[in-house]
Amino acid sequence: MAPANPSVAPSGATGVLVLADGTILWGVGYGAAGAAVGEICFNTSMTGYQEILTDPSYAGQVVTFTFPHIGNVGANPEDMERGVHGAVGCITRELPTSPSNFRSVQTLPEWMTEQGVIGLAGIDTRALTRRIRDAGAPNGVIAHSADGKFDIDELLAMARGWAGLEGMDLAKAVSRTDTGDWTGGAWTLGHGYATEDGAERPHVVAIDYGAKDNIFRNLVKAGARVTVVPATASLDEVLSHQPAGVFLSNGPGDPAATGDYAVPVIQGLLDRDIPLFGICLGHQMLGIAVGAKTVKMHQGHRGANHPVQRVGGDFGDGVVEITSMNHGFAVDASTLPAGVVETHKSLFDGSNCGIAITGKQAFSVQYHPEASPGPQDSFYLFEKFVGALN
Repeated sequence: MAPANPSVAPSGATGVLVLADGTILWGVGYGAAGAAVGEICFNTSMTGYQEILTDPSYAGQVVTFTFPHIGNVGANPEDMERGVHGAVGCITRELPTSPSNFRSVQTLPEWMTEQGVIGLAGIDTRALTRRIRDAGAPNGVIAHSADGKFDIDELLAMARGWAGLEGMDLAKAVSRTDTGDWTGGAWTLGHGYATEDGAERPHVVAIDYGAKDNIFRNLVKAGARVTVVPATASLDEVLSHQPAGVFLSNGPGDPAATGDYAVPVIQGLLDRDIPLFGICLGHQMLGIAVGAKTVKMHQGHRGANHPVQRVGGDFGDGVVEITSMNHGFAVDASTLPAGVVETHKSLFDGSNCGIAITGKQAFSVQYHPEASPGPQDSFYLFEKFVGALN
């Protein structure tokens, strides 16, 4: 039951969500203690919570899980997408359940404590999700304190003082800062991640704007040798590796902001007819590089059950893929210039989910074909990209 004064914690409350409009939602905290500010979004996936929370694309966000039973497979080192810089917090209907899985090494709250991720349970996640769906993703602060003591005025000031994701470049904060070869391949039970000898494989340079590690593993699985460079790598630095193709990764923040330094590099690669493949943020920046615009979405797409139809170019066979998505910005299809074909479209809201550039080996998609977490309908994109390289 809510307290008579909503700014005073009810008995037993050790966590709180304070939205920028003054809304206060009390619950039970878990994971790391402290307070973190971010955009409150929701994800409809039923599992894969560890991959979601460590996806760098969630930097600056608090993830509300619509599925009520989170934590049932525990946590383990192999299911990390990246070691740092994922979501700042998560909200669940129930406290995380005890793990029941032979791969579990520790409970989700234990793992979140180590990772510095704040959790909040006891929230009506259906009501919060409807609010986000109807009114858009709000800014807010998630906080956890074992003694239940919070300075609500201070937390509200944090929420209202945060500028939000629009106009924010976060790729620099989550990108690798050095250049290195990537060797890990696909994971198999009992063997872990494969190590591939890539000496004779086509060389892909992957620009890391906040990539999930499983994307690099899928490039290796598809037959590539991969070198990863930072988000801020110059055109000359990328070309110095003599790539057969260049991959543009996913990442967080506003693509228009990241595009200030990334788009000139992409345009230089296009001018040299170097094959390109982009995912999510990489897709959006490829769109900007050819003259399209991006827009902030009302609620975004986040989940492992998003239907996407192939509608144009080499992809125009009408097949529907069930895809994994995580994005709050999108390419505005109405701004695509001549010579750029819309190849994929969301069947939820009609938003753009893919483009290809006529006369070039350059294409991108808005969803995550590496399927971690998510369905496995879209691995063909890695095969298409790598298979066409010399």
